Amino acid sequence: MKKVLALAACLLGAAAAMAQTGMLVTEEEFKASAAAPELPLSRSMQQAGAPKIELISPDINKPVAAPTNIELRFVGSSPAEPRPESFKAMYGAFRIDITQRLLKVARVTKDGISVSGADLPPGKHQLTLTLTDTLGRQTQQVLSFVVQ
Repeated sequence: MKKVLALAACLLGAAAAMAQTGMLVTEEEFKASAAAPELPLSRSMQQAGAPKIELISPDINKPVAAPTNIELRFVGSSPAEPRPESFKAMYGAFRIDITQRLLKVARVTKDGISVSGADLPPGKHQLTLTLTDTLGRQTQQVLSFVVQ
């Protein structure tokens, strides 16, 4: 129980710090997520025709420098269109909702999202991205990467 309370205090402090730093994830959130046991990833099948979230940049197959530019492309399946307003970004093991932080520094269009100079602490990170289309079909994309 003490660990849970300490973590909650840490995350509340992180939220306050976020307002001042402009980073997508605070050092406290990063450390709390890194210290948590890994959660199993959902292995459910995507709905047929669900929209896709494509990572255009950066190349996450190698360490990413911070700050970095992020470009995501939304791809629909006719006759449905992706709904950019449904986009969600969750961070780390605790799936902290960082959607609003990301949207404050992003340019959002019906085709995707562009972020210039996204800042994350050095280390291993995981983002869970979701998007729904106009027919209500939802997709989930998990991105794992290392920041130098």
